[in-house]
Amino acid sequence: MKAYRRTIEYLEALKLKGIVKHLDELLNEAEEKKISYLSFLNTLLQAEVADRTERRFKRNMAAAHFPVIKRLSDFEFGRVKGITKSDISQLLDFRWLDTHSNLLFFGPPGLGKSHLGIALGVKAIEQGYTVCFEKVVNLIRLLKTQDIQRTSGFRIKKILKSDCVVIDEIGYTPIDRREANLFFNLVSELYEKKSIIITSNKGVDAWAEMMGDGVMTTALLDRLLHHAKIFNLSGESYRIQKRKEE
Repeated sequence: MKAYRRTIEYLEALKLKGIVKHLDELLNEAEEKKISYLSFLNTLLQAEVADRTERRFKRNMAAAHFPVIKRLSDFEFGRVKGITKSDISQLLDFRWLDTHSNLLFFGPPGLGKSHLGIALGVKAIEQGYTVCFEKVVNLIRLLKTQDIQRTSGFRIKKILKSDCVVIDEIGYTPIDRREANLFFNLVSELYEKKSIIITSNKGVDAWAEMMGDGVMTTALLDRLLHHAKIFNLSGESYRIQKRKEE
């Protein structure tokens, strides 16, 4: 038992939590099947790698701040025009993330734009990328308070370090000129360094009025659209359709 206890202490000192968690069952399996030393070592290392991968996934999911978890398998492609399963399949190689390109989803409410943004963010995390999700209203609040509230400053730093930023529901609430400038500065910081997913109920032609500054909006859209895949969605609102069915 002394040798076993010492082994546990060494593993804990080296922070090999995955091996510690599975050591008993792996020892029993090795003894029963008379596994070679090298195979046993590989099994231990596989357990550690799997545990670290799982912990990293859970940590990155928590840091993303998704309001709900959405899956691409639950999206009803036949109900919405402007995007297909083939389009999504091409996005899942995540080359757009590696090249710091953006995804922009435009269309009226109820078509699943947020669903797509969240589901792609979840898939990205599963592939080892880091993602931050914010509704634009909360993002603006964070930008306005980052210099006076520690939590806001910490979140903005997290956003700037992430591989992908999902900015949801642009256009649902008015943005004043100062807020628009703060948003522009953030996009400029992210430009060609990170990927941005945008969901908006307003097409780009309506953004100047929404932002209140035509020149700044042009510069903003120039950065968002430069390296981007754009999806203009149309169809009947999922919520309205559901209500009719009920």
